Amino acid sequence: MSAHEFAPILPPKLQALLNAEVPHFSKAELDRRRAALTQIMEQAGARHVLVSGGDRKGSATQWLTEWPTTSGHFVVFTPGEQDALFVKNPNNAALARLISPQTNVGWGAVGSQEMAIAELLRRGAKGQKIGILGSYGHSLHEKLSAAGFMPVDLGRAYTKLRLTKSAEELDWLRVGCELTDLAVMALEREVRPGMSEHELANIIERAYVPFGGATQIHYTGVTSMANPDCCVPSQLARNRKVARGDIVFTEIAASFWSYPGQIQRSIAVQTEPTSVYADLHAVADEAYAAIFKILKPGARPDDVYDAAACIAQRGFTICDDLVHGYGGGGYLPPILGTRERPSGPKPDMTFEENMTVVIQPSVMTLDEKAGVQTGELVLITKNGAERLHRAHMGFRRSI
Repeated sequence: MSAHEFAPILPPKLQALLNAEVPHFSKAELDRRRAALTQIMEQAGARHVLVSGGDRKGSATQWLTEWPTTSGHFVVFTPGEQDALFVKNPNNAALARLISPQTNVGWGAVGSQEMAIAELLRRGAKGQKIGILGSYGHSLHEKLSAAGFMPVDLGRAYTKLRLTKSAEELDWLRVGCELTDLAVMALEREVRPGMSEHELANIIERAYVPFGGATQIHYTGVTSMANPDCCVPSQLARNRKVARGDIVFTEIAASFWSYPGQIQRSIAVQTEPTSVYADLHAVADEAYAAIFKILKPGARPDDVYDAAACIAQRGFTICDDLVHGYGGGGYLPPILGTRERPSGPKPDMTFEENMTVVIQPSVMTLDEKAGVQTGELVLITKNGAERLHRAHMGFRRSI
């Protein structure tokens, strides 16, 4: 079976993004980001920003420079000057220059951290406030202080910037959603009794890797519906085998250059769901539909709690967050559970147009033995929520 029998289905504009050797955001989009960063700097009284590291899940380094960094890389940003990117390893430099042509890329034997500090000194930052974004340990704090800088944390303000998406970011997210859809549809199509969770992971990755997708996450759970002992997908694959009458449930996020979709689905293996699992999924579907309906600009966390009240009313609970921000910026606020099982303090915020959030009612029994997964990433528009995925909703059944 050729991978291209199940290729992405995208409109021409998005297909062109996927086909590009290296996709790039427009100059106008990158200028918009720099202007937004400058504004939060000014509010904090910072003259420069030091961006450190990242995890290829929407780091500030990539947002600013387009370089999908790992740890040990540093960016110096000063309004009106060219961004400077200092890479950790010498073999990173050539690719970084290709991916970030608007950025001055450097590597040196003294190390990326020392080069970034030297660049800040060259820019006259001694005695000035330096905004910090990204990973920040005590050792770095000591070095910045010793150099005469005054570090200030811009993390909260930056996170707020990432809650809403630009039109170009939404294009990239739509590609990530399509790649994620390929994975869950392949799993439904190909899962068979006798397969291990490792083989399920292979099915998932084989669906999007040939088209340029990268793994953000893929979690799977396997258990008998007649005698369940697993209520949530495992973050690490185990050597557990699939059998007829099992449920395979999954959470998948395939990424297009750090812009992923996210989808949750449950698959009954060569049988119909048992009554317990049918009830669990019916409640999950009800909660999903109610939350989807209220997600519009101006909605608040209490509206989500009200929409999800059916879960506790039916005698069930949840095993994961119910709603969370997502897409191009990692795991984002608001992170919400239910009133009965919160995911943390209730945030004081409202949903806004162009936020992207995951609705994922991971409903389970109170004894934590049986559970289901359903949900996906959605966009909040001025008129309400919009699906970004095309994979079929509902409790799926493998052949």
